[in-house]
Amino acid sequence: MNKTELTDVIIIGAGPCGLFGVFQFGLIKLRCRVIDVLPEVGGQCSTIYPKKPIYDIPGSPEVLAGKLIKNLEKQIKTFEPIFSLGEKVLKINKKRNKKIEVITNKGNKYTAKVVVIAGGLGCFEPRKPKIENITEYEKTKIDYFVTEPEKYKNKNVVISGGGDSALDWAIFLAEKKYCKTLTLIHRSERFRGHLDSVDKIINLSKKNKINLMLNSQVTNISSEKITINKKQKLNYDFWIPLFGLSPKLGPIAEWGLNLENNKIKVRTYDYKTNLNGVYAIGDINTYKGKLNLILCGFHEAALAAQSAYKYINPDKKFLLKYTTVSGVNKF
Repeated sequence: MNKTELTDVIIIGAGPCGLFGVFQFGLIKLRCRVIDVLPEVGGQCSTIYPKKPIYDIPGSPEVLAGKLIKNLEKQIKTFEPIFSLGEKVLKINKKRNKKIEVITNKGNKYTAKVVVIAGGLGCFEPRKPKIENITEYEKTKIDYFVTEPEKYKNKNVVISGGGDSALDWAIFLAEKKYCKTLTLIHRSERFRGHLDSVDKIINLSKKNKINLMLNSQVTNISSEKITINKKQKLNYDFWIPLFGLSPKLGPIAEWGLNLENNKIKVRTYDYKTNLNGVYAIGDINTYKGKLNLILCGFHEAALAAQSAYKYINPDKKFLLKYTTVSGVNKF
């Protein structure tokens, strides 16, 4: 694509803290581009535990992680953020006139006045099954993320995993009747996913909408068949192993930031890094007294936005307005 685009703020990371950052910047009339290596917004809340309840979000005695992300998406819709999903940020470069250039693995160059790193624990990579020849089929037969469910129509699909992501996609594909055959393989008899999802899986299995194989795992693959428990062979068109994500700091380590234990050191009153115009919020940052809680990341997003406004507009006097007075208005 090789395109160069300018916006006010680039937020690296589309998890809950990054999304709430869009809201805070929107209130002060700064438009955001959000970049994330994952194909959907929400970070771990969407990809790992969308149906797990969270109890410490102010005003919500209990909210499912996936529902929290949906609420945040609704909250920021007014401010029309630009999303660049499925892109990994490789470099950030300082430019003239306080501009910062961000370069992604797709060759795109995005420029902003401020960059906010909200990358959770860093770049997330799928946990891959330990099968010797797995890389041979990763571009044709294996998907570690579900981005286009339509591709599985009338296909023989095998899902491996016992967590929320595996269960949710198995239920979705079974209820939509997308697949010619759908098999869910889990290495145990006990699931790690939400109990409601487990009940749905069992019921779909009883109705022969899912071929459920417990105490089983894929031990080998070929172009046409997968081998289960080293003996049983099964025809397949696509295999979707959903074993969670592994956090890695990734390219962030090369950006010239001050790091401590693979986290970005920030000053505590506005969460600015050692680089001018670059902030870090959420689990990716560290400071004395740091708590890795979503609600703390929300607090950090609010203060970072206020500081960033003054950095972008040094000659303007900032007047804090409560949303009860100003409301939430479009640009």
